[in-house]
Amino acid sequence: MQHIELLVTVLEYIEIHLRDDMKTDDIASACFCSKSALEKLFRSVYHISVHGYIVRRRMMLAAKQLSMQPQRSILDIAIEYGYSTHESFARAFEQIWNCKPSAFRSAKYTELFPRFIVPPTKGDDDIMQKRHIDLGELYDLFQERTDCFFVLCDIKHMIRINDISRKAGDLAILEQMRRMTAASGENDIVFRIGGDEFCILTDSSDPAYAEQIAASIRSMNGDSFSYENQAIPLHLHVTTVRLKDCNRCDEVFAGLHNAIKDGKMSLSK
Repeated sequence: MQHIELLVTVLEYIEIHLRDDMKTDDIASACFCSKSALEKLFRSVYHISVHGYIVRRRMMLAAKQLSMQPQRSILDIAIEYGYSTHESFARAFEQIWNCKPSAFRSAKYTELFPRFIVPPTKGDDDIMQKRHIDLGELYDLFQERTDCFFVLCDIKHMIRINDISRKAGDLAILEQMRRMTAASGENDIVFRIGGDEFCILTDSSDPAYAEQIAASIRSMNGDSFSYENQAIPLHLHVTTVRLKDCNRCDEVFAGLHNAIKDGKMSLSK
């Protein structure tokens, strides 16, 4: 319970101070724990360093502003998130998004690095083991589209790709997001719902529309992305679902992940 309370405090502190000059030492001090204990706990639960998480959250919010506020200068956005020069911001941005900030101006924004939340301590074992993230924005949109279909994807053999390197795994996730964004319609929204699990919340209640998107994504299976001059083929599991009787955010989370699991099981039969 003590660890859960610490994680809640840490995640809230990070979110409040994303635009500040924040170091891991500052977070540990504010949350009354040692830096080493904080790093160990964070890595054991989320498999990423505190600093790595902060950078990803900053770059996601910066990307949102680049996409949705084209009138703002890149330097203005860079300064807001703690970067004093265009060059330093561009380096950090490209490490996360694999493109320059200027190229993102015309990109369709997606929730690539949502806020982490503390995993539940009770419930279905499979769901409890998932990396839990804040699906608040997805849930709010789902309330307006309760009859609409989801298209769900995750990466086949992700462990093998991560074994090549973590950077290769990050590029695989970016390629997965790119394919889903390319296949989605103008009013469809792509969200990350786990480690390598993504969903498209469509703006349609027509199952044929969702299947058309799924077929488009499947048609790209086997296409490669590049990592250090190495071509790595990428295959995605793809399924569609329309959720029913989900009145809370955690029910949407469980419903989506269970649909991915059921889709895999049906393919293996």
